[in-house]
Amino acid sequence: MATPRYAARFGRLPAVFEVLLAHPNGVPLATLADEIGVPAGELREDLLAFYTADPLEADRMLGLWRPPVLEFLGPDGDGDVDPLDAEVVRAVNDRPTEELGVEYVDASELALVHTAAVALHDVEPDPDLAAAIDVLTETMVGAPGGHPERPAWHEPLRPLQEAQRQRRAVRIVYSRTWQHGVTPRVIHPYRLVQTRRGWEVDAGPPDSAGRLRTFLLSGIREVESLEQDFELPADLPAMLEAQRATTPVRVVLPHGSRWAADMYAETVTVLSADEDDVALELELLPPLADRVGMLLLAAGSGAFVTEPAELASAGAVLAEELLVHHGTR
Repeated sequence: MATPRYAARFGRLPAVFEVLLAHPNGVPLATLADEIGVPAGELREDLLAFYTADPLEADRMLGLWRPPVLEFLGPDGDGDVDPLDAEVVRAVNDRPTEELGVEYVDASELALVHTAAVALHDVEPDPDLAAAIDVLTETMVGAPGGHPERPAWHEPLRPLQEAQRQRRAVRIVYSRTWQHGVTPRVIHPYRLVQTRRGWEVDAGPPDSAGRLRTFLLSGIREVESLEQDFELPADLPAMLEAQRATTPVRVVLPHGSRWAADMYAETVTVLSADEDDVALELELLPPLADRVGMLLLAAGSGAFVTEPAELASAGAVLAEELLVHHGTR
C-alpha cells in the first residue's frame, strides 16, 4: 500500500530540521525547498502546520507548554514578520525532532476510519460527516475528491432499508455467491449487516428447515419493493443468531496473504508467526467448505488448513469445480 500523503509530508520534517540545524542563522525558504525537493509553497504549509499545532489537551491540563522550535524571518533577519510572508526559516531549538515524537495513523488504519465513516454516512447521512470524509479522502490521496459517489453495489441499500422498516417484501435478481447462475427471488429483509465484505441482508421467508438466507448487496443486480407485507417470525432473534453462528478453523498463511483471512473471516486471532508464515484461528460463517476454499485459493499455494482436517482439501475441491464450470482442462 502506498504511503498516505499526510504521512509522507510529515515524515520529511526530520530532514528539514537537519538542514536547519546545520545553518544556525536560518535558511531561505526557497533554498530549503530545493534542498528537500518539494515546492516552496507546500513546504511552507507543512512548517506552518507544525509551527501552529496546539499542544495536547492533556499537556494543557497539566500546565505544560511546548518550547519554541521554529522562527520565521524576513529577508534581512527581521523576526517581526507574518509567517505567511517570511522568506527565511530558522531553528531556535537544538532538538526540534523531539517535537515529532508522535505516532501517526498508518495507511491501513486510516483506510478503516474512512470505510467506517462512509458506512455510517450510508445509514445516517450528515453534512458534517460528509465534510469529514472529504478531509480523509484528501489526506489519503492528496486531492479533494468530495464525498465518494455511491457505488453500484450500494444501490439496493436504501430500498432494502425502507422495506425493512415498513416490513415490505422485495423482489431481487441475485448473482449467487457460492453457486453458479443469476436467480430472481422474493425476500423479506429482516436485518441489514455491514461486514468486511460490505453490506449483507439476512432475509426470509425461512425455508422448510427454518433457516434464513444471507445475500450480499454486491450480488443484487435488481431490487423492486412490493406491495406485500410480511410478519416477523416469533423466534426471529434465535434464527438471526443461528444465521451468524461461526465455526473455528485454523490455517497457516504466508504473511503476504493475511488479507484473505480478513476478507473471509468474521474474526481473526494470531496463534503464532515466523518470518515466512502466520498461524491463525478464524471464525467463519457457513457455507464452511466453500468459504475456506475461496480463502485458500485467494491466499495462494503457501496456504493450508491445520484444523479441522476434513477441510484440508477445500481449496483443491473448489478449484476443480471452477475448472469444470469454465470448461478448462
